[in-house]
Amino acid sequence: MLAEDEFVVFWSERRLCMLASPRPDGSIHQVPVGVTLDAERRVARVICDGASYKARNLAARAGTRVAVSQVEGRRWSTLEGVARVSRDPGAVAEAERRYEERYRRPRQNPNRVVIEIAVDRVLGSVRPVWG
Repeated sequence: MLAEDEFVVFWSERRLCMLASPRPDGSIHQVPVGVTLDAERRVARVICDGASYKARNLAARAGTRVAVSQVEGRRWSTLEGVARVSRDPGAVAEAERRYEERYRRPRQNPNRVVIEIAVDRVLGSVRPVWG
């Protein structure tokens, strides 16, 4: 299997991920999330409630760098990049569609937003050719 294929498969298999983002005081806020990856566009997405701390924190701090990670045994991968919070209905619908493909159909939530991460760095034992 090519490295790119292994990377894409690793980021499409159902597993819990962690989102790490800085708080205003500089400490790290780290929470479990579901992440989907559009490897072609190099965008990772996290759906969440707009009232959640992670969404409010990132919406208030444009240009914030974050990381999402996943691990399985000795295999791991971390995606880093700038996050932005979107309430755009089309962006949220696309994120929900991708979430359903990887995990399950998300519950209804009229306050849902999507955190979009423009991936510019990849770390780990499972990496793409472009990482």
